[in-house]
Amino acid sequence: MSNETIALLSARRSVAARQMQAPAPSDEELNTLLTLAARVPDHGKLVPWRFIVFSGEARVKAGEIIAAAFAADNPEADEKRLAAERERLTGAPLVVAVVSRATPHPKIPEWEQVLSAGAVCMNLVVAANAMGFATSWITEWYAYDRRVLEAFGLAANERIAGFVHIGTASETPPDRPRPELSAIVTRFDEQGR
Repeated sequence: MSNETIALLSARRSVAARQMQAPAPSDEELNTLLTLAARVPDHGKLVPWRFIVFSGEARVKAGEIIAAAFAADNPEADEKRLAAERERLTGAPLVVAVVSRATPHPKIPEWEQVLSAGAVCMNLVVAANAMGFATSWITEWYAYDRRVLEAFGLAANERIAGFVHIGTASETPPDRPRPELSAIVTRFDEQGR
């Protein structure tokens, strides 16, 4: 059972943003990636997600917003820690925030809409990997901080499902052990066990 998709998924690894470098996807490649990312299960065709693309100096500006929110909650933070917060989105040459915008619906629960946004993140990761780019899907404290979200222009019902960092790997990430299937799979068979 071997094909290109199975091989890609078998070899897929996350790469830390600090291990990414240019080039990032071109505008044409990015448009393709975002189109592919949006091809996910979407019950009711609600499109309960959208994208914010951070590149160039916009990554630095976004980092300033993140650092300011962190400093407001942590007045004792030293400059080294604030610098780390400022650099949150500067490791990779491109960062795409996938915004979940679930809304009340009579037939489609919020959790299902949030899962659709998560599927967008994973499609974006896999599509970028298929194009030869390194990726990392991150959710951090600032993905839920209302001050940061408002500064990024998000509405009250919007939150970030993940920041997908995309670039070229400066080194190949090591393979890491995965759990044995027997530890994470429960089978419910014909005998009800």
